[in-house]
Amino acid sequence: MFEDTSQGGIDAQGGADPLAPFRVGQSQERLRLLRELRDGSVPVHLSGPGGAALDACVWTVDSAQDRLSLNVEADEPQLASVAAAGEALAVAFLASVKLQFELRSLVLVRSNQAVALQCALPLQIYRFQRRNAFRVRTIDRQVPTARFRHPELPGMALALRVIDASIGGCALWLPHDVLPLQPGTQIGDMQLELDADTRFLANVTLQHVSASSRDAGNAVTDSARQGSGGVRLGCAWRPLTGNAERMLQRWIDRTQQRRRLLAMG
Repeated sequence: MFEDTSQGGIDAQGGADPLAPFRVGQSQERLRLLRELRDGSVPVHLSGPGGAALDACVWTVDSAQDRLSLNVEADEPQLASVAAAGEALAVAFLASVKLQFELRSLVLVRSNQAVALQCALPLQIYRFQRRNAFRVRTIDRQVPTARFRHPELPGMALALRVIDASIGGCALWLPHDVLPLQPGTQIGDMQLELDADTRFLANVTLQHVSASSRDAGNAVTDSARQGSGGVRLGCAWRPLTGNAERMLQRWIDRTQQRRRLLAMG
């Protein structure tokens, strides 16, 4: 299932390539990733330009002949459409990492025992963190904040502490003295300020509300410090724009690096 992520275009829109930080640069690293997909029989979802889609598995990775073969089901109803298109966008997951790459010059090959799609080895592979993975608890002195209007009281401006964040969403701390929010609530134009260099707008869906003594102890608000209570709001992005997602990804990477350095110190 691929419901927790979206397939983005991987063509640069002129100027500097905004996806450069996610590109796997070394050919040996690309081969390693493809072989890992092969060895683990990892499902690879193929999407053709006409909307046809199917699942496959990497069968062979031939670096000498520059060929990639994918095993497919002979009775797959979308197989002919994908093969006729001659190209497809491939998406697969290795643990918490999403791999995305383009396959060109696809050829359908049939034998008595198997059916395969063959093509040249992909020239580029992009590696992204999977949604809902690697939640990063914020560092207190940065005081990351989410600012938005209360959905039920538009005249009330809220500035809530961001407890943690991931590519899939964020968690906010709502003090006890603020009008509660209910799961399913849609919040638009939320201004996220994670640090001086990471600020973006987002629309979110409130998925769950829960109490957590650990989060209360870490929330940087007077009420939490005094133990007067509050709740944790679990929010999912709906979804992020490409630029916002890249900013968030960089913030996650920087925060993880700082935490490792702090742990070593």
